[in-house]
Amino acid sequence: MKATQGDRITIRGKTVGSSERHGQIVEVHGADGAPPYVVRFDDGHQTTVIPGGDFVIDRIHPQQ
Repeated sequence: MKATQGDRITIRGKTVGSSERHGQIVEVHGADGAPPYVVRFDDGHQTTVIPGGDFVIDRIHPQQ
């Protein structure tokens, strides 16, 4: 998984009835766009995230 600063992310709910979380990647700490990522969620919460299978990246700059 690769991302760049500014990409939007979605973390899908893990259980029935749980909502998705949306945010923006503000820092990329891995080499060549790899995790971990610092994410600022739309609710203002900011944390370091290591993505799992429920993590989707919406790239602002599509990879060539």
